[in-house]
Amino acid sequence: MAGLNRPPADQVTTGDEERYPDRRASFSKTLPHNQWGEVRLDSYRLFVEILSQGDPNRFSEMPRSYDAELRLHNPQAAYAYDLAGIDSHSTAIDWPPPFASPGMATEMAELYWMALTRDVSYREYDSHPLIAAGLNDLQAFTSPAGPGAEKLTPLTVFRGETNGDLTGPYISQFLWQPIPFGATTLDQREKYPVPAQNFLIDSEEWLACQQGSKAKRTMVLDSERRYIRSSRDLAEFVRRIFSIQPYLNAAMLMLNFGEDALTPCNPYRGSKTDFGDLTFGGKNIVALLGQAALVAEKAAWYEKCLVHRRLRPEVFGARVHYELSGAKFYHLFPELLRSRAVSQTKIANGTSLLPVAYPEGSPTHPSYPSAHATVAGACATVLKAFFNEEFLIPNAVHASRDGMSLEPWSGSQVKLGGEIDKLAGNISFGRNAAGVHYRSDSAQGLLLGEMHGIGLLCDYSRTYRERFDGFGLSRFDGRKIRISGGAVKEVHA
Repeated sequence: MAGLNRPPADQVTTGDEERYPDRRASFSKTLPHNQWGEVRLDSYRLFVEILSQGDPNRFSEMPRSYDAELRLHNPQAAYAYDLAGIDSHSTAIDWPPPFASPGMATEMAELYWMALTRDVSYREYDSHPLIAAGLNDLQAFTSPAGPGAEKLTPLTVFRGETNGDLTGPYISQFLWQPIPFGATTLDQREKYPVPAQNFLIDSEEWLACQQGSKAKRTMVLDSERRYIRSSRDLAEFVRRIFSIQPYLNAAMLMLNFGEDALTPCNPYRGSKTDFGDLTFGGKNIVALLGQAALVAEKAAWYEKCLVHRRLRPEVFGARVHYELSGAKFYHLFPELLRSRAVSQTKIANGTSLLPVAYPEGSPTHPSYPSAHATVAGACATVLKAFFNEEFLIPNAVHASRDGMSLEPWSGSQVKLGGEIDKLAGNISFGRNAAGVHYRSDSAQGLLLGEMHGIGLLCDYSRTYRERFDGFGLSRFDGRKIRISGGAVKEVHA
């Protein structure tokens, strides 16, 4: 087994929880807070004590704000284990940018700009003045702000960090093309929110959200069904999905492409006598997607609840707001405070609070890493193990400016491997577009998910009777590996 005799990983944090006695850099949603949204210290101590002990009898003692209506999201999952793959406590990720660092300032500036540009169609990125303004502002920061940050362009800003993310349209083909699904075909148009809806931009609404109150305002949806054409659409799409939905859809589409879309490692490819189903076929793929999502998300919960406990972006936005208003002083990195990202937000909304796309704000669990990203990393790894990354997607498309139709894509060729990576990036960074995660939450979540996807494939690589040389796939950083007999080897060209 991939996790057999593997000890718990050494974990390194930013040190922010210990550095700041007021817990300004730590997650505390649903706990009691003061008027500035700072957690009551006795409540935070009890919160951490219960989390750290892991005694199931004590979770009913979790401190709560007196008017909290929401509950913490499954913190006991941080202690869950699986018998396949790598144990949730046996992997580690890099620590995120510290609270007062240049990197954190850049990540928040990116989120402010993503909020300001939520309604800009992806088709207008190369010409829209808001995109140009955001690009100029982000490039002035000390710390890089995205993929190839020193040379960001209107067509790469806000994208993920794999080669697939940077090739072709912003959105993966798997989120646009019709999906063969049993006896029907799924049209991927949905009713998305109408433009210019922002939440948690009022200090009262924001504080009630942190105390655990249910949202008082609701989302207004468009009367027309559209394809994803802006980051507002993408943010809402990732709000509604169940964990493996986009990867299940992708698998259905790729299986429909025929045998050439299967990985060359598939022992049934070209066979004239039998075909794969329970092994190396649809049932095998679907089952592994679900299992990969589960083991990866348990690892995310361990990192979130027992290691990092990072504050959500909506709370960092309040730290900005109250420092600029003179009410508090948090020693934030000054580039953010004087950035155009923050000043434009203040002009647009009347406060410097981070505009969030969801009425309820962030989920009630810590920020680092993103669970959506961790699931995406694991599921994308499974998909690349079973499908041919070099297969050219036929009839590639992109959405029209208004999202009402799909139009032929005439740019660079798009391949399955790149579009799988892009799908993972879209789902992960769609949460950033909503304002509920930072770039590092998503980037590190993808890598954590990839680790657990590979661990699961290691275990299953030893379960096949067929003549099988192992799973071959590309990692997110471009390195090629082969998984065979429970081991991972790098493949050099």
